[in-house]
Amino acid sequence: LRSRNLNIMKTIIKRVSSNAHGTKETSSIMKFYCLASIISAAAAFAPTSFRAAVVPHATTSSTSSYHAVECVNNRRTSALLMSDVETTEDISSAEYELLGRPARPGRPLKIAIAGGGVGGLTTALCMLKKGFDVTVYEKTAAFARFGGPIQFASNALSVIKEIDEELFERVMDKFTFTGTRTCGIKDGLRADGSFRMTNDSLDYLWNPDAPADWFVKFPLKECADLFGLPYTGVIDRPDLQEILIDECKKIKPDFIQNGNPVTGYVSKGKGNGVTVNLADGTEAEADVLVGCDGIWSAVRAQMYGEEIKKNSNNALKRQGCKYSGYTVFAGETILKTDDYYETGYKVYIGPKRYFVTSDVGDGRIQWYAFFALPPGTKKAPSGWGGTERTEQANPEENLVEYIKSLHEGWSEEVMTVLDATPPESVEQRDLYDRSPELLRSWADGNVVLMGDAVHPMMPNLGQGGCQAIEDAFVLSETLEAVKSTDKLEGALQDFYKKRIVRVSIVQFLSRLASDLIINAFDTPWSPHDDLGKTWKSYLTFFWKPLLQYAIFPGQFAYLYSYHPTGNMGDLPAALQAKWKKQHEEDAEKAFAAASEDGYEAVVAPSFFKIAEQPETVMAMKKN
Repeated sequence: LRSRNLNIMKTIIKRVSSNAHGTKETSSIMKFYCLASIISAAAAFAPTSFRAAVVPHATTSSTSSYHAVECVNNRRTSALLMSDVETTEDISSAEYELLGRPARPGRPLKIAIAGGGVGGLTTALCMLKKGFDVTVYEKTAAFARFGGPIQFASNALSVIKEIDEELFERVMDKFTFTGTRTCGIKDGLRADGSFRMTNDSLDYLWNPDAPADWFVKFPLKECADLFGLPYTGVIDRPDLQEILIDECKKIKPDFIQNGNPVTGYVSKGKGNGVTVNLADGTEAEADVLVGCDGIWSAVRAQMYGEEIKKNSNNALKRQGCKYSGYTVFAGETILKTDDYYETGYKVYIGPKRYFVTSDVGDGRIQWYAFFALPPGTKKAPSGWGGTERTEQANPEENLVEYIKSLHEGWSEEVMTVLDATPPESVEQRDLYDRSPELLRSWADGNVVLMGDAVHPMMPNLGQGGCQAIEDAFVLSETLEAVKSTDKLEGALQDFYKKRIVRVSIVQFLSRLASDLIINAFDTPWSPHDDLGKTWKSYLTFFWKPLLQYAIFPGQFAYLYSYHPTGNMGDLPAALQAKWKKQHEEDAEKAFAAASEDGYEAVVAPSFFKIAEQPETVMAMKKN
């Protein structure tokens, strides 16, 4: 391209020189033409930012000299230019189409996205802002407020800010910071039940009166400060989806088609795009299909030859996913504990299980109970388009009492949270996991997978949604650089290469966290009691300094190392200070409302499905 442009400039200069003997007027006209042509030709192979500055109106028909040069440059790569660009008769028909950007001619890249979850909507917004023509195909008939909070770690917040400043500000308005407060692992048996704040030192080894409540604390704030990033926290999934949909509609009001999911595709080869098959029997055409349709992805099923949601005979595999070995119960309650404003989230460890609580804003505590049980050990509705409570083996069983029975002998802190939870709100989900796709590309021709469709993650690090957001950003940046349709297949392979190493490491760390806590951790050994006397107890004790001073700092530093915004300076501290006051006001209102109405807890929306409930926690604010 550079050689052709230089030849064009040489030809123009020769023509001007051959007319040098003409009149002064002719010479002036030719000099002007020469100057305009040289600037246009040079801009054609300059960086995008320079082209935008030099020829800001290059796509309009008024700059005829620019058109002439561009037409020659693109004669072998495109016959489809923007509608307001005139072509000359001597341009031969091209095999591939030119893809446009604000500073270069061509039509917008056409993207079809399967799935309107957080990953799909973030991808849609990122691509719409780059000028792509995007359509999202979502299976739900209409969006409704459903789902529990989703964690955004510092790396995801950096990506969101880089995608769009207004998006970041709106997310912050609905955000609850957890990483600014104490987060870590507590001893599920030794925590004294008072929700007290103690240190995580080894003083208890020689001082029998020293508290042993906290095993290890996470350096979330310190690692975020290392890179100058906003602190980890949570946002309600319905709030996030509403923000993303609203921002997308500002650019393209009809960007989403509900009730008509993608069921399959036909990739038509290099430069020819993809035919997207939809549930209603119709088809859509696109340059690229992005599979963001979750762990039981229809796009993935076709790409890798799987059958959607098909279980193996022993239920240990489902659509190629291995059962992780863990089932999780989930619930939510409003409860003011003594450490409510001082702690973000806590992981209580004990024999063969662990219990997690997190502040999720508005006075709410969300909890998860993980157990090493066989798949299909159903006590509660799955909520993922699966069973209802009436379909369980014993629909009258009090699920809170059942979960308490599995924590016999544990701290009263766990029992207090469970006792405040309405039994009918408890749900359950078997956790399935996939190995990293190190030997198979995420792309097939003009089709690519991202998010849970290709790298689902165990929930321990809260990185599932974060990595999907990183995918959206990197994929959009990669496709933005593509100038013609024949380069799309290669770009999708480049995206896979850019992401596979980081995603595989995060998948490994997420799975390792579960395996260690369930299979290698136990109540830590102490010389002052008999609560931890197994070999796992001794191993857990010796893990403590390694976790505290090496593994956890290294782990969170790596997670936050991807931050496209760079250091944000004083912004994280300012955001935290603004949030802290509002958080306390909102929580106190929720506590007061619950007290006035005589509630110990309020049933929250389903964590795992669309739930039609007249009352939610947010409704307690008495609109």
